[in-house]
Amino acid sequence: MSISAVGDVIYLQGPCRVEDAETLVALLQKSRKVTLDVSTCESLHAAVVQAILAFEGQIVGAPTNGFLGEFVVPALGRTIQP
Repeated sequence: MSISAVGDVIYLQGPCRVEDAETLVALLQKSRKVTLDVSTCESLHAAVVQAILAFEGQIVGAPTNGFLGEFVVPALGRTIQP
């Protein structure tokens, strides 16, 4: 599994595939104020991106995939916090 949580921080790690979207939604529903750490994220399936769009959350860390950092995360309407 590519998605885990510790407290109010949700970690997106490695390739986040379609089956991870359901886990992410369940974690996001538990707390409206969360932080998404993408520092070790390699890829995001569109379903995971949609889950992120559906909920508010601050994104921290720079993804290991440059495309995610340059295009996907900014397209989510959020800036990456160091």
